[in-house]
Amino acid sequence: MKYRLAFISFLSLFLFNKSGSAQYASQGISLLSKWDTVVTIAEPIYRIRYNSVWGWVNPTDSIEYAILGSSDGTYFLNLSNPVNPVLSDYVKGRRDSCIWREYKTYQNYLYTVSDDQVNSYNQNSLQIIDLSYLPDSVHVVYDTDTLFARAHTLYIEGDKMYCGYVHSTTVAFSMAVYSLTNPVAPKYLRDLNSDYPSIGTVHDMFVKNDTVYASCGYDGLHIYKFNSNNKFTEIGSLTNYANFGQGYNHSSYLTADRKTLIFADEVPVNLAVKSLDVSNFGNIAIVDTFRSTPTTIATPHNVYIPEGSNSRVVVAYYQDGVQVFDISNPSNVTRTGFFDTAPLNCPTCPNPNYSGCWGAYIDLPSGIMLASDMQNGLFVLKSTGALGVNESIINSPVTIEIFPNPSTTDFNVSISLKTPENILMTLTDMNGKIILNNNYSFQKGNSIIIISSLNLSTGIYSLTAKGENFSFTKKLIKPNK
Repeated sequence: MKYRLAFISFLSLFLFNKSGSAQYASQGISLLSKWDTVVTIAEPIYRIRYNSVWGWVNPTDSIEYAILGSSDGTYFLNLSNPVNPVLSDYVKGRRDSCIWREYKTYQNYLYTVSDDQVNSYNQNSLQIIDLSYLPDSVHVVYDTDTLFARAHTLYIEGDKMYCGYVHSTTVAFSMAVYSLTNPVAPKYLRDLNSDYPSIGTVHDMFVKNDTVYASCGYDGLHIYKFNSNNKFTEIGSLTNYANFGQGYNHSSYLTADRKTLIFADEVPVNLAVKSLDVSNFGNIAIVDTFRSTPTTIATPHNVYIPEGSNSRVVVAYYQDGVQVFDISNPSNVTRTGFFDTAPLNCPTCPNPNYSGCWGAYIDLPSGIMLASDMQNGLFVLKSTGALGVNESIINSPVTIEIFPNPSTTDFNVSISLKTPENILMTLTDMNGKIILNNNYSFQKGNSIIIISSLNLSTGIYSLTAKGENFSFTKKLIKPNK
């Protein structure tokens, strides 16, 4: 989008970075940099200037990017030097003064939705943005309300995009699914109301393969199978948990072993986060509740579990910033770190309860954490103290490292074991296609296996190593030669 460069040059006059975290209370997380701009104007209801944050790594050069939503559009920030983010481009949204924007990526495309309107359905749009031109620019390849005008959230699993609380120009769905077989022309597949008309809202969802964990607001948590015939079948639910502080079921995230689901209720304020045993859909049970601190007045907003992890959850916790908890024992959750992005709690906001940290992104290959604060902008954080190293599994029987990474020839997977182990190695691409799926028997000590990248297409891959008592997932990057 070359025509935006003059605007960006003007905008850069108003950008500033801060390093050092003395003014921010923290534990186990340190500030690398902060990015903000005075150009973005707060919307009038909550005084929100920024909302969701997402991360992306360009497979051609391994440069990492922060994608930051704002009241008027989307910022793309180059994180080659994480202590000094550099603005690469900006895309204006369909309308200004937006409270909500949410993002997901598929291949080299960013999908952006918003749930803001004025007086009619056609006040917003689905935008699809091609990121492959970075670091120079991004290109908008789709911006229309033809498919739908508004959606509150979205999740992409494989080649399917799930959207929550969808409004087209004529109808509304609690949740709808779209095919991304053609990434720049999504195709409607099914809406949840066709099979379960009583569900009024799916606020957010986590999807693993064909299983959808749907946070349905005041209707609670519902788990659906999205079948091969493009129909939904409910396979579990949790609709009455008043004894644990039930409210508006807002968001959830699943551990890698699919045994624990962490979810947050947003309304009313200051409800606890819940740890849920979902190993048996016929006997779903809350096994623990937890807060940032016992005396907090803040509300948990969005929850995230690092890719491949069973041991940590990250919570964007509004006035309490970003919080990290150890969930390796789901029945006894403990806090391991935090970074307060909003130390003043925005006393001048119309509703301070809905100020502070909106979201986080925790799956960049470098390990840095991104956090978005509604009033204060983007925080680039070093979080190894809170998230730990190699899944933070205490006394882990295995250490796995990959080098070189990125690689255009071979990846060396170095494995150090305290005891003999049988390990299943699974390599998948970003669409979930299995490239490699082998069992290996290793003796105690150090071993190396080699994964050739010669037959891999340029892109990002996930290598998961599973043993009897551990599961690791690491990203592999095949760049252009």
